[in-house]
Order: sequence, then C-alpha cells, then structure tokens
Amino acid sequence: MKITFLGHAGLYVETRHGSILCDPWFNPAYFASWVPFPSNQELDPAAIGSPDYLYVSHVHRDHLDRDFLRDHVSKDATVILPDHPLDLVERELETLGFTRFVQTKTNVPLELDGLRVMTVCTVFPADGPLGDSALAIDDGEVRIFDQNDARPVDLDGTHAFGHFDAHFVQFSGAIWYPMVYRFPPQMKSALGRKKRETQMARSLRYSRQVGADWTIPMAGPPCFLDDDLFSFNDFGDDPANVFPDQTVYLEYMRSQGEGSGRLMIPGSVAQLSPGSLEIEHPHDPDAIFGDKRAYLEAFGERMRPRIEAERAAWPRGQADILAELTEWFEPVLDLADRTAAAINGRVLLDLGDPQVVLDFWTRRVYAWKGDECEYRFWIDPALVEQLILDHDEDWVNRLFLSCRFEAERRGSYNEYLYSFFKCLSAERIEYAEGCYSEQLPEREFFECAGYRVQRRCPHLKADLARFGVVEDGILTCTLHGWQFELATGRCLTSDDRRLFSEPLEVAAEQ
Repeated sequence: MKITFLGHAGLYVETRHGSILCDPWFNPAYFASWVPFPSNQELDPAAIGSPDYLYVSHVHRDHLDRDFLRDHVSKDATVILPDHPLDLVERELETLGFTRFVQTKTNVPLELDGLRVMTVCTVFPADGPLGDSALAIDDGEVRIFDQNDARPVDLDGTHAFGHFDAHFVQFSGAIWYPMVYRFPPQMKSALGRKKRETQMARSLRYSRQVGADWTIPMAGPPCFLDDDLFSFNDFGDDPANVFPDQTVYLEYMRSQGEGSGRLMIPGSVAQLSPGSLEIEHPHDPDAIFGDKRAYLEAFGERMRPRIEAERAAWPRGQADILAELTEWFEPVLDLADRTAAAINGRVLLDLGDPQVVLDFWTRRVYAWKGDECEYRFWIDPALVEQLILDHDEDWVNRLFLSCRFEAERRGSYNEYLYSFFKCLSAERIEYAEGCYSEQLPEREFFECAGYRVQRRCPHLKADLARFGVVEDGILTCTLHGWQFELATGRCLTSDDRRLFSEPLEVAAEQ
C-alpha cells in the first residue's frame, strides 16, 4: 500500500485494488482564518485528481473543501459515504457534481472489488457538524485506520476489522477555546495548558487502544496567517498553546514510552507492507520545524493577497441583521424544547450595531435593551451578514471555528449552546432534540387519531406531535415524508423502521 500525505487530514491511498482520496483540504477555510500546515500548495492536484474512490469524513470545511473537490477531482469517483443520520455529506457532494455513491453502515465491513473498507461513525449533536467518521481500509495485505478527528466511544467494531499496521490520528486543537474568551490572563493560561495536555493524552489513549504498529499524527494543527490571528500559532515557547504541531506530539509520545510515532508532511510518501513502513519526505522537515516562526512568516506573505481579498469581500450593509435573524431563528427556537431548557438563559450577539439577544426563555430574538445575558459574543457584523446571505445552518462550521470573535460566559461550557448553532433549521434541531430525548429513561408518547404513538419519528427523530399528519390511518412525518400505518406501526417508507402505536383503549387497560 502506498500512502501520500496531503496535509492536515488528507490522504491519497493507492492499492492493487484501487485508490482512495480522503479528506483533501487545500484552500483557506473559516473566513480565511485556517490554512493547511505545513503548506501543501506545492502538490500537484492532477496527481490525485482521478481516484477510484472518494471519502469525506464529515462536512467541516477543513475536510470537505468545496473548491478543490469541484475543480480538481474527477466526478467519476465513487464516494464512500459515512453512516450519518443526516445525509449532509451526500448533499454537498451532489451539489459539486458527484453522482456515484456507496452507503456504508457503521462498524460493518464493505467489500469494494477487492478492497475491504469500514466506516466508524459518531452521530451525536456534539460530534462534528452532527456527525463525524473514521475509515478503516484493508487491501488484503495491510490495514490502516484513518481516524482523522473522529472520537468514537466504542472501538469493538474497529478491533473486529483486524490488526492495523498504521493509525492516522488527530492530536492537536481544532477549537476556539480558551483563546477567544475574555478570561484573566492567568486563568486563560491555566485552561490552555489543561486543554493542550488533555487533547494529546486523548490521542495517545486512542493509539494504544487501536494498537497499530505505527502512529502518524494528522488532522491538525492548521496555521493562522492573518495578522489578527498569527499569535494563535504554536512557536514552542508557550505550554498553554492548544495548537501543538506534529513534532511536539511525537516528542510527547516518546516521553510516554511510545516509539511507534512517525512524521509525515505534505508530499511524504509511505510504503506500507507487513512489518515494514518506509517514508520518503519531499524535503527536509527541518526546513519547516527548525525555525517555524520564519517559515510561517514567509508562508503568510505568500498568502497575504488571498486573505486580504477574502476579507475585502465580506458584505457590509447588505442584510437587515435583526430582522433576518428574527425571521430565521425564532421558528428554530420554537422547536428547541430540550435545547432551550439546557441553555436556560439569554445570548447576546454584540455586533456593535445591532446588538441582538437570543432569549432561550421566551424563544424570541430582539434588540438588546440592557437585559442580563448569560453568554455574550463580540462578532464583526460582516461575518453574520455573510452567514445570513448564505443561509448557513451551521455557524460552528463557519464562524466559531474561525476564531474571529470574542466570548464571555457565566459558568462552565454549555455544549447545548454550541450544538444549537449547528442546528439552525427545523431538520437539524429536530434531530438534536430527538437525540436528547433518547438520553432520558422514559419514552415519550402522544395521542394521535385514537392511538398512543411514540412522539419521535423512527427516521430522524422529528417531533411527530408537531410534524405528523394523519390521513386514512397513515401518519406522515411532513419533515421528511416518511409514512407509518397507525394500526400496525408498519413503516411504508422503509423495511427497517417501525413506529410504536397502540389503540388508546389498549393503553388505558395497561
């Protein structure tokens, strides 16, 4: 097996049974704040542009690079789809022109003309943008586990796939915490140290659990080349920096008694065979890591025109922010019962003009009038305008990962708040609400046309009390069109789902 490292989470895997292009990322992402590190600008797109298979783990923009996939990857590639509850990856790739798809089921191996592959998926609202995934590949001689930045909680299925020769794993930060928070410097430093240590320790635990012969750190860190963000880069002199690079993690592995770590940089080629891993670099890695500050300063100068052009294109005065957010967010807030209860407060989007409150108590959006707010975000209004113009339903996967904001909060991190910002549509928030309801010990039911019926749709957890319509004994979920026969619970849309439904007189007797 020949593996070319493309930078970040990108791999080009060549086997005797075909090639797989995984998560290629080349263009600046998140309002041009993230850039692949080290630079992969020297790689030839034509060399990787005609794979037999394409795998995109999830729709974060440092994994699904729309411009690169549209302009440089053959649409004849067969897409290996992760087993996500919402088909976000498939929708994105269809928009870009891809037409050939093969659906996987998590932890179930799939044969592809001599290749054996398997996705390992995570599907909770906090997992990536409502889902993430890893890919296992077996060419009959060797196996690799491309975990990128997925965090599966159960590796039993992974172990059942067989022993892995190489493991590709994320080790560095992909977050805005704690840098953007208005914490006292000493507090921010302590939180950064803890975050840095925790994320490297987590990666090492995964490597030990996977048990591969070799471990290759990947899927981070990005580099920050905009002058406003340049200080976020790790230059080796700040133990509180949450973006340590590959050499730092490899040294950490060695300090923990693990000698299986290997370095790959963009353009590195690994020849993997049973009991052997040989890596050839395109140039001396010391040219990157020996004086990292000088390397990034030079890289930043090369990228400056592009970053400045993107910043200049941000819209200003093209949207009525308060009116647009009110019309967009209030219907979503109305559906967010469990989310609103868990957030239990107000959020202030301080854009200078306007200042907008998201009130999770009243489920309203309005202009700030001095109300006390538990959470506050200072954001350039141009970024919010762009999100409005694009109707971007996942602000985490655009705004928050950009680190182009500041934040303040009372109390600890609230997972539900950031999950809300990933779920800015009826479809997304209904899925999140269904996931939260399934965490509770009791099942929820409602009365419907003389039946006691489970409240959440077996398809994607939509609230049937809101989105269910009954006609001639058939319950239709209007959110996605799935239909169920109330008398039997039989699903008329798919053979593998069933609705709990019983006549009310039977329920009353129990």
